[in-house]
Amino acid sequence: MKKYLDLLRVKHYLKNILVFTPIFFNQTLFTEKFAIALIGFFSLCLISSTVYILNDIQDAPKDRLHPTKRFRPIADGSIHILQARVIGGFCLFLSLTLSYLAGGVSGLLLILMYFVLNVSYSFGLKNQPLIDVIILASGFIIRVIYGAALSQIPISGWLYLTIWTGAFYMGLGKRRNEIARQGSMKETRTVLRYYSYSFLDKNMYVCIALSIVFYAMWAVEHESVLFIWSVPILMILLMKYSLDIEGDSDGDPIEVITHDKVLILLIVAFVAYLGYIIYA
Repeated sequence: MKKYLDLLRVKHYLKNILVFTPIFFNQTLFTEKFAIALIGFFSLCLISSTVYILNDIQDAPKDRLHPTKRFRPIADGSIHILQARVIGGFCLFLSLTLSYLAGGVSGLLLILMYFVLNVSYSFGLKNQPLIDVIILASGFIIRVIYGAALSQIPISGWLYLTIWTGAFYMGLGKRRNEIARQGSMKETRTVLRYYSYSFLDKNMYVCIALSIVFYAMWAVEHESVLFIWSVPILMILLMKYSLDIEGDSDGDPIEVITHDKVLILLIVAFVAYLGYIIYA
C-alpha cells in the first residue's frame, strides 16, 4: 500500500488546501460552499497525482541517479510503468468528472489548464530557466483561482500577490537548495546548469519581502486593527521556514513543513488567529 501512496504523492495533497482560501476569507467556510470546495480539493488531489505519475515515468532514468528520488516506486521498479499509467488514467478521468460536477465548464477548464501546464513542465519546460519556476508558482495560484471559480467568490488583489510572491519564494528556494546539495552535479535536473546559487538566493529573498509587504497591504485594508497583528505572526512563520531551508533541506515546501513541528505550530497559530478574527 505504501508504494501506491508514494506513487500518488499523497503528502503533497497539502498544497491543495489553498482551494479553501476564498471561502475562508469570505466567511463562508461553514456554509454549503464548503462541500463544493471539498469536491474541488479532491479533484485537485487526483489531477496532481496524475501529473506526478507522468513526471515519474518521464524522469525514472534520472531519478535513479538522485540520492532520494531513486527510492520512488517507478524509479526503484516496485511499480511497473503500465500499472502507473492505468492508475494515472483513472485519476485523470475521476478528477475531470468531479471538477465538472463542482464547477461546470469553468471548473473543468481550470483543472485542464492546471493539467496541461504541469504536463508541459514534465515534458520539457522544466528544463527552461525561469519558466520552470513560473510554472511551479502558477500551480499555487491556479489552486486559489480554481477555489474562487467553484465558490464564485472574488479574492483581494493583495492576497493574490501575496500568494504569487510566496510561491515564487518557495520555487526559487527549492532550486537553490538543489544546487547547494548537488554542487556541480547537474545530471538529475538539467535546468540547474543555467542557475547560480547567488541569483536564486537574492531573488527568493526579494520575493519573501514582497510577500510580507503585500500581505500587510491586505491587512491594513480592514477596519479591525486585529488584522495588523497577523503580520508579525506571518513574518515569524516565514523566518522559521527560511531557517529550515538554510539547513540540510532540498527546499521542497511540503518536506520542509512536515518535518518541522514548530513550523506546523506556527502555521496553525496563524490560521487560527485569522479564523478567530474573521469568524468570532
